[in-house]
Amino acid sequence: MKIANAPCSWGTIENVPGARIGYAQMLDELAETGYVGTELGDVGFMPDDPEALRDALASRSLEMVGSWVTVGLRDRARHEEGLKRAVHIARLLRAVGGPTAVVNLGDDHSTDPVRTQRAGRIDATSSVSDEDLAVIVEGVERIAAAVREETGLRTGLHHHGGSFIETPREVQAFLDRADPDLVHLVFDSGHWTLGGGDAAIGLDRHYDRVQLVHVKDFDPTVLARADAEGWGYPDLVAHGVFPELGRGVVDFAALFTLLERRGYDGWIVVEQDVVPGLGTPKESAARNRAYLSRFGV
Repeated sequence: MKIANAPCSWGTIENVPGARIGYAQMLDELAETGYVGTELGDVGFMPDDPEALRDALASRSLEMVGSWVTVGLRDRARHEEGLKRAVHIARLLRAVGGPTAVVNLGDDHSTDPVRTQRAGRIDATSSVSDEDLAVIVEGVERIAAAVREETGLRTGLHHHGGSFIETPREVQAFLDRADPDLVHLVFDSGHWTLGGGDAAIGLDRHYDRVQLVHVKDFDPTVLARADAEGWGYPDLVAHGVFPELGRGVVDFAALFTLLERRGYDGWIVVEQDVVPGLGTPKESAARNRAYLSRFGV
């Protein structure tokens, strides 16, 4: 297992406004704190030119792991624009990261009022409908097929708070419908726990579909305040619902025991989602890397 981090740990996170630090500083700090890979981050954050991006990574001895790609999956009219964006990003990933890079396809979170406000508290009344799920699967399959045809890269659906694929039940329903030879899963321990599941159990259940593992912790005390404070998903992030590793409730010992037993040899991507300007990203990255060393990685 190789350990990477991601721009969202430095405050570059989609659908959240605010001033970002530069990619060069982010990559410097990522490398200095012991990581050997990175994800791409929001479109435009890192260079779009393959040669410039390769040079930026090589000068720091870093590898490119993959990239989040936002698509309004519940809206069929947005699939075409999402496909074009995904293929564009996939070409950059293939040129810089090689054939093992993964497209992390995510529903455009924090755009639907109900799903945004009920993040972490999705129940039967607010769960994704069968009709919406069918459109989401259609979009993911179409985009994944185009990515594979154009670049040979794999596409994994990234379940995510504030989106229409958040809870374990929704993930299961999605995977039951999606073509297993075409559509994979980016498993995120923090988002899985936010959605109401146990991360080790969920990863074990869906292991055969998993192409990439994101490790993120989860603080339930932040979620417990959401109703009283009127917090939606971006507010949860701003108040630290995803703390430094080891400061929440995710059982990372069980998670890494499972990965070892299963023989996982892919990337582990640390993600401590923060809003721009929140916290001390470099110090947190160093502490997160030290924490993971407890598990022999």
